[in-house]
Amino acid sequence: MALEDVRRRLPVVGSLPPAKDRTFTEADRGPAPRPAIAVWEFTLLCDHQCLHCGPRAGHARPDELTTEEALRLVAELAELGVGEVALIGGEAYLRDDFILVVRAIREHGMLSSIVTGGFGLTPERCAAAREAGLMVASVSIDGLEAHHDRVRNKAGSWRRAWQAVRNAKAAGIRVGINTQINALTVPDLRPLLDLMAEAGVSAWQLQFTMVHGNGADHPELILEPYMIPALFEVLDDLADRCRERGIRFLPGNNIGYFGPNEQKLRFLQKAGGHYSGCTSGVVTLGIESNGEIKGCPSLGGPTNQGGSWREHGLRTLWERSREITYVRRRTVEELWGFCRTCYYAEVCMAGCTATSEPLLGRPGNNPFCHHRALELASQGLRERIELVSAAPPIPFANGLWQVVRESTDPIERERSGPVAIEGPRVSREEQELGPGTEVPRSEWVPPPAPPAARRTSATSEPS
Repeated sequence: MALEDVRRRLPVVGSLPPAKDRTFTEADRGPAPRPAIAVWEFTLLCDHQCLHCGPRAGHARPDELTTEEALRLVAELAELGVGEVALIGGEAYLRDDFILVVRAIREHGMLSSIVTGGFGLTPERCAAAREAGLMVASVSIDGLEAHHDRVRNKAGSWRRAWQAVRNAKAAGIRVGINTQINALTVPDLRPLLDLMAEAGVSAWQLQFTMVHGNGADHPELILEPYMIPALFEVLDDLADRCRERGIRFLPGNNIGYFGPNEQKLRFLQKAGGHYSGCTSGVVTLGIESNGEIKGCPSLGGPTNQGGSWREHGLRTLWERSREITYVRRRTVEELWGFCRTCYYAEVCMAGCTATSEPLLGRPGNNPFCHHRALELASQGLRERIELVSAAPPIPFANGLWQVVRESTDPIERERSGPVAIEGPRVSREEQELGPGTEVPRSEWVPPPAPPAARRTSATSEPS
């Protein structure tokens, strides 16, 4: 059914109810918490093939939810107390019935948003989405043109993304930008902000490129942990510039943690102005396009998928699934390595699980941490990561990496080598709780030789 045919199915209404939002308070923890935001992979069909894509989007899943099923799921999201539903992909607008789901979200009093690469977000689609009730569009723009088009793996993508910004704004949709921080895009962040200010966007969300899905196949994109302190100097400056220009600066959950500018960077998002641990299965609910329900939208596979909505219904999975309730049940006994001994262990709980699990096989140890990098630097040490086992070619798959700790002095590094190596741990499929045991080297799958660019671009310090 074409977009205009679907648009004619939108009920004529005088107004839509006020929208809730993703606000989450202590009272919402409940015996079972109320999910504040649902992030819904509406289809895996995509008009990009991004080098960092976690679900390896491109083709639709063969068993994606029908329109009628999607509308029933919207009602269950509202009944569960969700405040915002964010449609992602793939690319949600490639299913023309996305506007029917947007309208249903709004009719149930929830905020409706979309995260999009924007390549095909035409004026017609924007107008239809706004008529349906779409309130916010977050357009993915990863640096300046050359780097964006390379990461998005599509010529012309950058220019089409900016056209999508203009189209959405013209339709009356509030527009933000989301940006991957990786070895290519760091030098582009300041000039990108200038373009965002000129375009009149309202918010900028940043997140580190993660080592899952396609990202696991492109280690040349991944920042090294020892680059974190220099990067945070850039982020500190960007936060000031955003405030001056009226743009909300929103660091993602995998950017942190507890460095000297933590409160400055997070005061718009977090109570107390600091990171307070992974919110997977607590604040956030993830939905795959075939109705698989999970806690974290950025992870998949058997350790994170709680079960099929078609088979069990939403509330049962949210309240009872062991995969979804994992973060609610874990303690510091699940931490290991540096994170287990850290002063902030009980609050931070090793940061974003969508960063640590694809990297080291399980949550609980996270080298992408500002506090950790500064503490090690004070001892004359730094950390880098090495890919030791390749990822299989399936959605959200991850390889395995090891963390190498070594001297900050290049002469000493060359003379003495690493002072410690933290290897990957077994999956939560094998050992659900605890720190896990190391994966035997005999089980590693040799990765392909890294691109030559890895050592040149990934080791360049942020400027």
